[in-house]
Amino acid sequence: MSAFERYLTLWVGLCILAGIALGHVMPGAFQAIGAAEIARVNLPVAVLIWLMVIPMLLKIDFAALGEVGRHWRGIGVTLFVNWAVKPFSMALLGWLFIGWLFRPLLPAAQIDSYIAGLIILAAAPCTAMVFVWSNLTRGEPHFTLSQVALNDAIMVVAFAPIVGLLLGLSAITVPWATLVLSVVLYIVIPVLIAQITRRRVLAAGGQAALDRLLARLGPVSLVALLATLVLLFGFQGEQIIAQPLVIALLAVPILIQVYGNAGLAYLLNRLSGEQHCVAGPSALIGASNFFELAVAAAISLFGFHSGAALATVVGVLIEVPVMLSVVWIVNRSKGWYERGGRVAGR
Repeated sequence: MSAFERYLTLWVGLCILAGIALGHVMPGAFQAIGAAEIARVNLPVAVLIWLMVIPMLLKIDFAALGEVGRHWRGIGVTLFVNWAVKPFSMALLGWLFIGWLFRPLLPAAQIDSYIAGLIILAAAPCTAMVFVWSNLTRGEPHFTLSQVALNDAIMVVAFAPIVGLLLGLSAITVPWATLVLSVVLYIVIPVLIAQITRRRVLAAGGQAALDRLLARLGPVSLVALLATLVLLFGFQGEQIIAQPLVIALLAVPILIQVYGNAGLAYLLNRLSGEQHCVAGPSALIGASNFFELAVAAAISLFGFHSGAALATVVGVLIEVPVMLSVVWIVNRSKGWYERGGRVAGR
């Protein structure tokens, strides 16, 4: 691990502070960057996500995807946590913390809207950013890609019914343009670029040439991750300074849910005998969120200035630092995990 990677937590903290400060000092510049979007998908952030995920996707050999089926335990755990636990646990946590414990501290008119935003956030599993978290845990890249694709397919049919059920609504307006564009921008295009590049590099110089390219792109991926942090916090810099208490209170159920779901997935994989390189991505996929879809859905249903929209934005703000902490836990606990008994494939 390079010195840059060893101090990643420090760089993350500095980038968060820099984003908040710059967003407050230069709100016009960040508003202009934030306005460069199509269907609620921010194009500058999309480019940075390309720079983050393409190096990970270069490691994927499509010919080996057929072997993912041997990780059926990890697949089952991931799907169970994402679709049978995550939205419902967030509904419970939202009611407990926002609807009851924190109610006296929050605007009364927005309580139900805050809870709705939290539920919408939890009902949309993460897509592209998962490749970054998986790579940082030395996760199995083919498993990660297969789970992202499977979650996207399930989300098309399950997102609206789950949100409608938990919010008590008869019909949900799904922002299809955001969903489709996000999948194309964050998954389809990067996969195509990575696979074309991979084939050309292997044809020209073999595995050694590909390894050299991956080594050069590693720092680029981390720099793009930090730049994304600056942008995300810069977009909301004034909001954070204006209502820090509301944002801190909304973050509490999100944090509990992230660590709870990640821990549940990690433990279930260990109990089932799955390999650590699968358990790590499984835990991270089960904990993270597809924030572009969540923000777009909240705005479509409740309006731009609603409590629901703010709740999903809080999910955006804590996504990167919290997921990096989960990565740290997964990496530090590898020895404990592998002492847990029989591991699949051994």
